[in-house]
Amino acid sequence: MTSLITAQNVHRITSLEKGNWTSHTYREAVLKQIHTVITYDAYCFTTVDPSTLLSTGAVTEDGIEAIHDRLFINEYMEEDIHKYSDLIKSGQYAAILHASIQSRPGASSRYTNILQPAGFGDELRTVFVNNDACWGYLTLYRKQNKLTFSEEERELMQHWASSIAFMLRTTHLLLMEELQGGSPREPGIVILRAPLEPVMQNPAAQYWLSQLRRLEQIESDVLPRPVRAVSSHLLQSIQKNASSASPTSDGSLSKVCVQLADGRYVMLQASMMQSFESAEHAEKWDQIAVWLEQAMPQDILPLLSESYALSARERELLAYVLRSFSSKEIAKAMHISAYTVQDHLKSIFAKTKVSSRRELIWHFVSRFQLSGDLDIPRI
Repeated sequence: MTSLITAQNVHRITSLEKGNWTSHTYREAVLKQIHTVITYDAYCFTTVDPSTLLSTGAVTEDGIEAIHDRLFINEYMEEDIHKYSDLIKSGQYAAILHASIQSRPGASSRYTNILQPAGFGDELRTVFVNNDACWGYLTLYRKQNKLTFSEEERELMQHWASSIAFMLRTTHLLLMEELQGGSPREPGIVILRAPLEPVMQNPAAQYWLSQLRRLEQIESDVLPRPVRAVSSHLLQSIQKNASSASPTSDGSLSKVCVQLADGRYVMLQASMMQSFESAEHAEKWDQIAVWLEQAMPQDILPLLSESYALSARERELLAYVLRSFSSKEIAKAMHISAYTVQDHLKSIFAKTKVSSRRELIWHFVSRFQLSGDLDIPRI
């Protein structure tokens, strides 16, 4: 069979490097060009944050959107073939599912339990790596009544991968601007007095509070729960410190990150405000300031780690776990023994109340609404 890697086919993708794109429009253009050479019935094109591999947005077809949750569970909770993280580490950035399971279909639970019942017979996965960092994934799907993907098509995707990865990296900053579209540029600030009664707010805070009220479906005169949560946690910390023989300042833990209905994340942090007159009385507080601003994907993992009081080394190790590094690979990267890796993992498991790596990955990747994780009383 004639190779698909021709100058004309290569140019279909490399020519897009000269255009002015947003991350979204670039991915749409790539899909259109790919379809002129490689036919497919459905797709999922996801950009990821290179430091965490957390998704920063997907372009999908409706048929895949319907099974997206189950694909997500398969990726992070089940053993299977051609995991994105495995492809990243392998250096072979494109792989065909059917080619790996044609003699043993049961080897892939993703195929048996998700794709086949949905009418799909094959998938072609590609990861996009540039400068040793992954910037996105693309999976193409074909229906059961169609030919499976060929090795020539896989090779072409592998050949295209470097150009696509370069452009995903180039448009990464533009994607951050897209994610911030419509959000205030300045932080929102709300001032509260006892018992958590709003006193004043700036326009940015008014915007974020309206978004939180829309999410909770509450009236405009009700203080959203995340605001009450961080404020209550702060007061709880202050009371605890006041009664402690050796008080410590853990106000930094009075944070919460909430995903809004449109997919953006808003981060809230509470801080104690004292007037100059009462500053000499440490036990007395006058007002609480709550800071609200949009959180970016790279902000979320550190915030999650902080909410569980993970040490600096535990946070570093967690980042490797979320990228599916083995214990041996983690030990080499962190210059520690495999036994120390296991000790850190046991500590992380205890603090996050999970019992396995897969459960840990699922917990951190899927749970970005932290109000329930801070052990804050409802008020």
